[in-house]
Amino acid sequence: MPTLTWSEARARADLLAVQSYDVSLDLTGDHTTFTSRSVIRFTARESRDTFVDIKPERLHAVRLNGTPLPTDSWRDGRIPLCPDSGENELVVEARMAYSHDGEGMHRAVDPEDDRHYVYAMSFLDAAPRIFGCFDQPDLKAPFTVHVDAPEDWVVAGNTRATRTDPGHWELATTEPLATYFVTLVAGPLHVVTAEHDGIALALSARASLAPHLDREADELFTVTGQCFDELHRLFGIRYPFGDYHQAFVPEFNAGAMENPGCVTIRDQYVFTSAVTEAERAERAMVVAHEMSHMWFGDLVTMLWWDDLWLNESFAEYMGHRVAASATRFADTWVDCAYGRLAWGVVSDQRPSTHPVAGNGAQDAATALQNFDGISYAKGAAVLKQLNARIGDEAFFGGVRRHFEAHRFGNASMRDLFAAWEQAGAGDLGSFIEGWLLTPGVDLLQVDRGDDRLLVRRSAPDAHPADREHALHVATRVAGEHGWRVDKISVTGDGTPLPDSTAAVLLDPRQETFARLGLDEVTLAALPELLPGMTDPLMRAAVWNGLRDSTRNSLVDPRTALDLVVAGLPSESHDEGVAVVSRFAVDEVVDRLLDDPAEGRRRVHAAAVSRLDTADPGSSLQLAAVRAAVSTASEPRLRAWLDSPPNGVDLDLDLHWRILVRLAELGAVNREELDKTLAGQDTSRAREHHVRAASSLPDAEAKAFAWQHFRGEGAAGPVMLQAAARGLWLRGQESHTGPYVDRYFDELPATAKHHSGYLLPHVAEWFYPRFSLEPTTVDRARAVLTQPDLAPGVRRGLVDATDDLERALRAREPYQ
Repeated sequence: MPTLTWSEARARADLLAVQSYDVSLDLTGDHTTFTSRSVIRFTARESRDTFVDIKPERLHAVRLNGTPLPTDSWRDGRIPLCPDSGENELVVEARMAYSHDGEGMHRAVDPEDDRHYVYAMSFLDAAPRIFGCFDQPDLKAPFTVHVDAPEDWVVAGNTRATRTDPGHWELATTEPLATYFVTLVAGPLHVVTAEHDGIALALSARASLAPHLDREADELFTVTGQCFDELHRLFGIRYPFGDYHQAFVPEFNAGAMENPGCVTIRDQYVFTSAVTEAERAERAMVVAHEMSHMWFGDLVTMLWWDDLWLNESFAEYMGHRVAASATRFADTWVDCAYGRLAWGVVSDQRPSTHPVAGNGAQDAATALQNFDGISYAKGAAVLKQLNARIGDEAFFGGVRRHFEAHRFGNASMRDLFAAWEQAGAGDLGSFIEGWLLTPGVDLLQVDRGDDRLLVRRSAPDAHPADREHALHVATRVAGEHGWRVDKISVTGDGTPLPDSTAAVLLDPRQETFARLGLDEVTLAALPELLPGMTDPLMRAAVWNGLRDSTRNSLVDPRTALDLVVAGLPSESHDEGVAVVSRFAVDEVVDRLLDDPAEGRRRVHAAAVSRLDTADPGSSLQLAAVRAAVSTASEPRLRAWLDSPPNGVDLDLDLHWRILVRLAELGAVNREELDKTLAGQDTSRAREHHVRAASSLPDAEAKAFAWQHFRGEGAAGPVMLQAAARGLWLRGQESHTGPYVDRYFDELPATAKHHSGYLLPHVAEWFYPRFSLEPTTVDRARAVLTQPDLAPGVRRGLVDATDDLERALRAREPYQ
């Protein structure tokens, strides 16, 4: 189906103003479809051709101002219209299909009790899979929603839902919303309620998760209340959408979705097994991120998707800032450095890089590909730099002006920067040009030549820019213990530093957005320095510099592995243990070294060393045992199944992690995996089972994984990723070899099996990442020449191929 273009959206916005939507949904029918009726009241500035969006299973009726329109005029998700000049009423009635891909009206069955649940995900092109609408972000209008559902179901939505009769629910009329914010959550939900500062709060999840949600509710409500208090303080404008419901839903594509009044969140965040503090901090950040959207994105919405950074960059920045300052998770910026910041730096080096703002999205399908590390992580880092430059007073003063000027409306980047300048930020033109409108990431390196110590700044050749970096630098003082930390501003090609012959670390507080080089003196000193380095952000800077330098052939992968082995036993942050051990195995050992077995053995020994010294029952111990499991041999795994280390609970998650590793080794069979699943058939167990069953070193296992790629059977994103992770394993090339050609032959057709959001992920997840041959790159380039390749497929293939090319370049000098 064609996707909405920027020019079409502009023409429709110039013609129409939408007054209201009245949507009726009947969910009482069969398990494959539901009925939808939309009444849209709008005005047209003149009588001119336009269209309404809908993607039905069957279109029943369309009436414009009482006059039936031919249903066979529907084509490619659009019904042509020619409204009267002035007021109009459009009625669209249709039978719609439930989805199983996390978009539209998703229907899921809980394996624990066979109960059914639905939720609406209207984001980017998906609202017309639920109701007829003018689906673009700048045609906002109030919504009134009516729902018929099975009598034992609970219904929730953007506003408070009232059961007026058995099975019938009425939702209060909303404030003006963009169509992509409209949601509905329904099923035999377990609901927990609370109140904070006059705001009614609710949490909901599947009935089988009730004991787990009850256990987690206090922490979730506490974090929610703390975030509300801080956001109210910073923004000076109260939460504007009434009640606040956080619905944990199954088989969700993203982490969460910022629907006003009813945020939908993947239900893996209702923890059912032991988790690390970093995972709890991540959940707190997600809560704060989505709450920030209530202002950035929901109260004031971008005009078009080329300004999606106004939503995501702000929510990302505010999510980390608020979680770190207002909740007990003060280390959120550490987790950000290891995960989100590194994601952004990788994304900005790829051929698919784009500006943070004005990203060039000419249509909705292209815009969907830009929900990436640039729009989230780089944009957040840019805002952090801007805040450091202008200060909180001007920063939030401009934000408040912006909210007040465009309340419940739409705005652009220029509107926001005008508000900042009015609030005293000064001329921001050069900042906008360098950081927001020019893609690419600078490389910062220490230069010890010519008896001078300098920070060299290099912009990528393809995207030259003059970006100023505000950061700190840590210098090891020769002959002394500890580090001297100085604040600097990196400008021009070379910024002087105090002379030193010892180690120098750039950006030890992870304040800017840049690649961080490790000079030879520092790299040589780090094996001795890391065990005594206690600052988790400084350690993150080291590991991020090593990860980038290894990826870009600046550090011998054997040196990288040596540093991991030296530093992992002293790693003090659980996210550091997880990320560093994963980097060592997935990126260094399995892709860059000729002897992966020996590399895994060394990483395992380092992980066990960290495990042996961690406090029993601690989050750090849990991270270390997971790292050790992922690299262990069969005897140790079997021993841990019988008797795990002191302080470690062999719960469902850890049990399955051990089974996954045994499957990779061929030390367990499908019968044992199936038997284990039968005894604990939960969503989380099914995910692990798919990965384990795909990891077995035999043809049957790889065929099973491949079924997911081909869309054979309903499989959401969690199962797809699990199958892909099990499919491609180093050392199983005799079984995976035939799938290299099959991947490239069958990839273009995946657009028939998987939806828009999933397409780039499926292309990237199932990419033959261990086919370390130039011919693999050639095959990818041949597919990329196909002009009709779906945008999502193209994006995933471009990114995965870039990763493979970098791996080939990183291997070559050191073979």
